[in-house]
Amino acid sequence: MALADTRYSNRRRALSARLAGQRIDMMLVTNLIHVQYLSGFSGSNAALMLSKDLNPQIATDGRYTTQVAEEVPDIEALIERSCATALLSRLEGPRRVGVEADHLSLAQWEGLQKAAGEDVTLVPVRGVVEELRLVKDSQELESLRSVAALASQAFEDLLAAGELAVGRSERDIAADLEYRMRKAGSERTSFDTIVASGVNSAKPHHGAGDRVLREGDLVTVDFGAHVGGFNSDMTRTVVMGKADEFSAEIYEVVKRAQAAGVEASTVGTALADVDRATREIIEEAGYGEYYVHSTGHGVGLEVHEGPAAASGAEGVLREGMTLTIEPGIYVPGRGGVRIEDTLIITPGAPEVITQVSKDLMVL
Repeated sequence: MALADTRYSNRRRALSARLAGQRIDMMLVTNLIHVQYLSGFSGSNAALMLSKDLNPQIATDGRYTTQVAEEVPDIEALIERSCATALLSRLEGPRRVGVEADHLSLAQWEGLQKAAGEDVTLVPVRGVVEELRLVKDSQELESLRSVAALASQAFEDLLAAGELAVGRSERDIAADLEYRMRKAGSERTSFDTIVASGVNSAKPHHGAGDRVLREGDLVTVDFGAHVGGFNSDMTRTVVMGKADEFSAEIYEVVKRAQAAGVEASTVGTALADVDRATREIIEEAGYGEYYVHSTGHGVGLEVHEGPAAASGAEGVLREGMTLTIEPGIYVPGRGGVRIEDTLIITPGAPEVITQVSKDLMVL
């Protein structure tokens, strides 16, 4: 069996062991990210049925007949348009079937109940696959390092080419950065690229519009690449022409807060304490009311996944987790700063995989 297949089968085995404690005979996986995580299949329509005896079945439609055979050679494939209901309808005898409660609409739930036989009991299950995904294996981590390096280099090339400049629009800068990532091998962006200039930089999720960059603007660039199913996420803020006192001050505060968050991100540290490490610095500087989001999140097959570093977060950091550290200050009508890195949690200091300078850049 190929190495990739062994990795996926090990994940399915780990999931089966977790479900056994809940007296669940089978698990119907309908979230496409989870189907990919457990089988390797990357199509846009699929469901996976996993039994406690480790005899899985996957369903997809006719568009993916060849692809499913190539990506999942070790699992029997059912070619049906309505994947989840097709798998359910094939069951015989009494069964307790777990379903992903967090990823089903009411209409989908009703459809599954209708498709299930009289002897089948559907059991809502929450968080079991997400829990498995929290800690990445060595191949996942290497993929994340690679895509982060690609995006980082694209941003540095953008700067070197002078494409982040006064007189250019946010939209044009975003397009140039995305083009560079594409040319380097990115299949798409991991999310809509943010280029927020001037007063727009006070909006954490501004986007990239028609505003033209001016002298003195703070410009926040938040971007990521997507390669082989994996994502990157990084933010840098620069100043155009000359940094005034306000811009220099809030930049330095955010930089110190971000460094504190990185330093706090060690094995065994409570996620709430990581958030607290960044927030205390910003609050002490008098900008607490302008820090309007949590400190960070995991990155992997999704650009926003567990764990979450937030004030109300539960749990602690474990080796092999990923985490962004992205504090910010956003002052309406004036501007804002965000600095973000993606980390891999290691036995020692965290590994920062988004390697671009965090010194204040004046362009």
